[in-house]
Amino acid sequence: MWAEDVALMRRAGVTLVTVGVFSWSRLEPAEGRYTFGWLDRVLDLLAGGGIGVDLAVPTASPPPWFSLAHPDALTVTRDGVRLTHGSRDTYCVSAPAYREASMRITRALAERYRDHRAPVMWHVHNEYGTPCHCDHAAAAFRAWLRRRYGGLDALNDAWTTAFWGQHYSDWAQITPPRATQYLPNPGQALDFRRFVSDEMLAHFTEQRDLLRELTPGVPVTTNYVLAGWACVDHWKWSREVDLVSVDDYPSGRGMAAAEQTAFTADLARSWAGGRPWLLMEQATGYVLGPRAAPKEPGEIARHSLQHVARGSQGAMFFQWRASRGGAEQWHPGMVPHAGPDSRVFREVCALGEALGRIPAPAGGSLDGPPVAEAEVAILWDEEAWWAVQGPGLPSAEIDYLAAAQQAHRVLWRQGVAVCFAHPSHDLPAYRAVLVPSLYLISDAAARNLAAYVEGGGTLVVSFFSGIADEHTRIRLGGYPGALREILGVRVEEFRPLAEPVELPELGPATVWSEVVHLEGAEAVARYPGGRPAVTRHRFGAGTAWYVSTRLDDSGYARVLAHAGPAGSGTPGVEVVRQRDRVFAINHTEDEQPVPVDGIDLITGRPVDGSLGPGGYVVVPAGAPESSVMYP
Repeated sequence: MWAEDVALMRRAGVTLVTVGVFSWSRLEPAEGRYTFGWLDRVLDLLAGGGIGVDLAVPTASPPPWFSLAHPDALTVTRDGVRLTHGSRDTYCVSAPAYREASMRITRALAERYRDHRAPVMWHVHNEYGTPCHCDHAAAAFRAWLRRRYGGLDALNDAWTTAFWGQHYSDWAQITPPRATQYLPNPGQALDFRRFVSDEMLAHFTEQRDLLRELTPGVPVTTNYVLAGWACVDHWKWSREVDLVSVDDYPSGRGMAAAEQTAFTADLARSWAGGRPWLLMEQATGYVLGPRAAPKEPGEIARHSLQHVARGSQGAMFFQWRASRGGAEQWHPGMVPHAGPDSRVFREVCALGEALGRIPAPAGGSLDGPPVAEAEVAILWDEEAWWAVQGPGLPSAEIDYLAAAQQAHRVLWRQGVAVCFAHPSHDLPAYRAVLVPSLYLISDAAARNLAAYVEGGGTLVVSFFSGIADEHTRIRLGGYPGALREILGVRVEEFRPLAEPVELPELGPATVWSEVVHLEGAEAVARYPGGRPAVTRHRFGAGTAWYVSTRLDDSGYARVLAHAGPAGSGTPGVEVVRQRDRVFAINHTEDEQPVPVDGIDLITGRPVDGSLGPGGYVVVPAGAPESSVMYP
């Protein structure tokens, strides 16, 4: 089948294949005994077909012999259950035996294939994010805490251990946040997630440095996954990878899938800091949720082009062939179970042909220069997301990811250029900055936001923001804590909502409400009974808005229209401008006008200012300035 695979890949326009992600047990069937012959054949076949290889270091799935020899390196859950081999990601990243074995297989692969013509990139691990609560993790966590705090006095203060008698008098008393009688310490829980991110990053950089030494000039990456369980600080990690790469599996269907795809692509573009990046994985069908289904005709190409338009160097998929067996036998493939005589494979071939006709963007190398940023920034901070997932919050319905997705979704529908920024980033270039439920914020980040507004910026802050410092300690004197002066309000108390209420100016409000007192701000919308719900405050040369409840998309869009960052695009139609070309994608089922003209680089036909249902074009730059700017 392999020769047929290469022939089909050539037909589909495949130029890069990830190989060996979960192949550790095939590559090293016993400790120190390597069987590379089958991989030699695969790489030779691919190279002979003109196809490059993203060669994986398979440390995400240790082989059965390793788990039997080193049971202490198996994952331990927070409940104290040691997992057994039989899935993937069953390891402790802090276990010395696992770290040593990871380096051995990395060295063996690099030495074997350092002179082979097929590998053009290294792919370390897969979707980092698995925590462990074993004794190895506990020892590494204590070492990390020593480096972070220096001494126990500082740690006890940061974690407020005086509460519930948790004061630590010896480092040996500290463990990961394992299962306990009631609520765990929120500062400990947050620090553990920070530790896991740093510990996994150390695992990655150890292998990256070895690969750079043995195969200089070959870029090294790992694939990010956007998931609540993944303890990865992507801003920090993106400084360490040679190429940001992401996996994207939208859970929605139809327009919702297009919105989620744009969200992930804009995050990846932002993490990459304006440099090119790569869509490492997507599916030819939906793989999440209770009812899996194929993507509708044309969606494979449209979703892929959303990523390419935002700077991805290509569109990759998991997986090539849908597997006939194994745990993910129902995960879609580029070649489905039906084989190449199928709609899915024909669409994959059409995508390959289309991408092959689009020339590489100007400055498209890994060292290509950054280009102009977007108009509006949404603040994205994984640590704030982790904190909102912590214990004992006043409502279980507070959802940082959902708040960020709503902010992005509303602007995407209006054709407004969006990127993401960390609260500590330089912000003056943005016309507006949106702050979605940023529960956790440092003093330095709060000063950064204040300087942005004082300098003339527009800030739109959603509820449950500015509440706690970086140690999850509540800022006293009234909410929203660090942002009170900027917003000109003082929130006396929270009142989570069991049922929706109607705001006369903005429509339904759900989940959350607050008792807001004006301290310089003016009320733009009020709750039933007259309490302020949405406020506006002049601060320096700029304006800060506060939304003290969860609005639906229509209500949030009206706030943004008043605040300034709203646009006038056609919902469901993307017009994405790069430096030298413009992508237009129609996600609707109707013909739609688009503000572009020129010759479509894909078909060679002129574009007459409209797109048919589900259509897409790529034209040379020259579209109106209202189109969205991306690298």
